[in-house]
Amino acid sequence: MSIRQLALATLLIVMASARASDHLDSPTTVANPQADIGDIYAWVAPDGRRLNLIMTVQGHPFSDRIEYTLHVDSGPSFGQTTASTSVVCRFASATQVRCALGNLDVASGDPTATTGLVGRNHRLRVYAGLRDDPFYNNIKGLVAAYQTASAAIGGGASVDEAGCAHFDERTAAEILSQMSHTDGGEARNFLYNWTVSALVVSVDLEAVTGGGKLLAVWGTTASAGKRIDRMARPFVANTLLGSSPFSTDDPSGVLRQKFNQAMPADSSTFVGDLRKSLAFQDSLDGKCGNQLLAGPKPTPLRYERLATIFSDDRLWVDSASKVCSRFFAVELAALDGGATKTKDCGGRAPTYDTSNTWRSVVIAGTTDSVSDGLHQDEHPPSATEFPFLAAPDPQGVNH
Repeated sequence: MSIRQLALATLLIVMASARASDHLDSPTTVANPQADIGDIYAWVAPDGRRLNLIMTVQGHPFSDRIEYTLHVDSGPSFGQTTASTSVVCRFASATQVRCALGNLDVASGDPTATTGLVGRNHRLRVYAGLRDDPFYNNIKGLVAAYQTASAAIGGGASVDEAGCAHFDERTAAEILSQMSHTDGGEARNFLYNWTVSALVVSVDLEAVTGGGKLLAVWGTTASAGKRIDRMARPFVANTLLGSSPFSTDDPSGVLRQKFNQAMPADSSTFVGDLRKSLAFQDSLDGKCGNQLLAGPKPTPLRYERLATIFSDDRLWVDSASKVCSRFFAVELAALDGGATKTKDCGGRAPTYDTSNTWRSVVIAGTTDSVSDGLHQDEHPPSATEFPFLAAPDPQGVNH
């Protein structure tokens, strides 16, 4: 699909369908909301001794038919992992779970106390229950921006060989303005008071660093041995894969389902689709070629490097660092030729301004220059106090 076709499809986005950062990515997840992963979080505890992990799930409560797994791959350097440890959780009911940390520890019992359920060998702590969703996103403003870009392309804006559209200054300014506003006014969180099922796990770092200090984290759900969903970074499946961001057409659903069922190491077949979507994102500030890792010339392979990273789709965490402040920090440190001096654990903590970092990376090649007008959730989470996510609002959206 060309960027012009992508743009026309974007005009057909159904707003009511867009929820959190990885929802509606395949027909199977739509049919199984209790297996639909909303977000994955992974970061190092301030004492440098534990890795904190969170999987949020769309449906309530957790299902006794679904296996919920947090995968932690480890290796000596970015992009290379040589060992893997998983936390696998099965629920008999909302108040009865069994979570196994490889063959190192098992936590069984009621996971709903906010103090956490501790494993037999004290290497694992688990909480599971309803919490406020820490993800915030001005989806309505974002969709309006996409529609303005699409209309400009449909109206004749030129598209280069790499697939990036060239907007005039006025159109680019309008796109970025709409992205940071809602209906022309103050930005509003489309996920205001959203409630999710949250699986929260804290594990000893020594248990998951067998291959090295760099960790690559991802989550999956499965039933009867068949994968249903796969998730790590936000905005990959439902935004970068498909005929358009948040598209609900059948071919987009089939593509996302294939992505969910692939292993990270076997995802190179999706690079071509990701390149096209990254070209569209790069165009949104009116400056083609300034996206992170974009090639110097407008050829079809201009967005190959970043597309390859997104196809692998794992959250990278530097477990040697106790400082955790920014999404994509490990990737930036590994890819900028050593220019990044600050040592940050990266990954994704629930306190990060992740969605704006993501936009800045794919639109402008920075970490903080593009915003959707929102910078925190209405119920601030914690990166230090287990179970990290705020209690669900009594008036929250309970689906």
